[in-house]
Amino acid sequence: MPLINRRLLSLLALAGLSLAGAAVGMANEPAASASATDGYDDQAPLSAVAQLGKKLFFDPSLSGSGQMSCATCHDPANHYAPANGLAVQLGGPHLDQPGIRAVPSLAYKMSTPSFSIGEESAADEAAEASPMIEASGVALANAPAAVTGPLTAQAVVKADAAAANLVPQGGMFWDGRVDSLEEQALQPMISPYEMANADAATVYAKLKESYGKEISALFGDNILNDQDMTISEIGFALARYQIEENSFHPYTSKYDYYLRGKAVLTDAEARGLKLFDDANKGNCASCHLDKVTGDGQMPNFTDFEFEALGAPRNPAIPANADAHYYDNGICGPLRNDTYSAQQQNCGLFKTPTLRNVATRHVFFHNGVYRTLEDVTRFYVKRDTNPEEIYPKDASGKVLKYDDLPAQYQANIDVIDAPMNRKPGDTPALSDTEIADIVAFLKTLTDGYDPAKDGIKAAK
Repeated sequence: MPLINRRLLSLLALAGLSLAGAAVGMANEPAASASATDGYDDQAPLSAVAQLGKKLFFDPSLSGSGQMSCATCHDPANHYAPANGLAVQLGGPHLDQPGIRAVPSLAYKMSTPSFSIGEESAADEAAEASPMIEASGVALANAPAAVTGPLTAQAVVKADAAAANLVPQGGMFWDGRVDSLEEQALQPMISPYEMANADAATVYAKLKESYGKEISALFGDNILNDQDMTISEIGFALARYQIEENSFHPYTSKYDYYLRGKAVLTDAEARGLKLFDDANKGNCASCHLDKVTGDGQMPNFTDFEFEALGAPRNPAIPANADAHYYDNGICGPLRNDTYSAQQQNCGLFKTPTLRNVATRHVFFHNGVYRTLEDVTRFYVKRDTNPEEIYPKDASGKVLKYDDLPAQYQANIDVIDAPMNRKPGDTPALSDTEIADIVAFLKTLTDGYDPAKDGIKAAK
């Protein structure tokens, strides 16, 4: 089997969960009015390939149901995240098949490096290294396009290191199982939980019928004679759209303006930032990097690394009705490779960006929390007051780390503050301090207008 066949079949066979949605039909496109309301920078004209990608992104006819597009779950009106409050989205031929993980936003994904396991970088932790642009292979990285914004670096795989220092990092989805925007875009087309096409041949037939002329004009007449190449080029077009369209990575939050010296934080926001950075308090910035990098890049609020946090089990996920079912992150059920067979990776999920986090409706990979206050409280009370975090059995015993098999619980982080405390210790943050951190997190929402804020402050 040719290499391209093996590659495409393997990536399409995996059941991705990034696009399954309960909403029906096409979500609102990023219309011209979005520029005025959200403060996005002037949009350079999209390349012809990106224009094709945009059409594909909003086209529900490419799904098995005929009612789901990429934008159904990745709603541009909600920073390319779900607009509803479901823990997991619904997809499938009849839009009634639940996924198993919360759908992440597609915003700021172009800065994600390829998956690797290498030495933890002190420079990354200090937010001094340049964020790494995710490319769809060498071709995507080098393809000419009018890409605006601060991201210009190349994807890099970190160097090998001693086993004790190896850290999983990068990749798409919560488990990092694919390396590019191209692959991420293709997986949901055949996932039974999402767009639910019967097979790759079905996708190919739809593409030829609806987009044959455009595909031929852009990629050559011979492309349509090859199923795998046609599908691959469609993934390329979807990736180019996400890279070229400013609204996927606008860097227009209040915090961005603050870093540029064009906005002033309120007292609560400033206190929250201090707690966010304090290594003995919130310690959030140890994973959610928040400083301008050494070469002037704006922070992405993630180090792209993986962590086992021990979030409580979410009974709202139908799969969790089976007491023997567990979502083990890198170790499956959606990833099946060498890394997924290594016990030290079980229970690890990728650290998401905190950009636009205040607009999300559910949090963590399983959507178990619905407010930022509860998320922050989890971090500081998981170990000091576990009875407030986890359920109890019939005898009253607290079922700590109840969403991870016992043999993997040693992977859970109990070293880094604020998760380094013991039962009975004082939590690292008070309720007032939690409120301040949440106030700061709200400054990470794109679309800030300093002029309006100035008028509001004056009033």
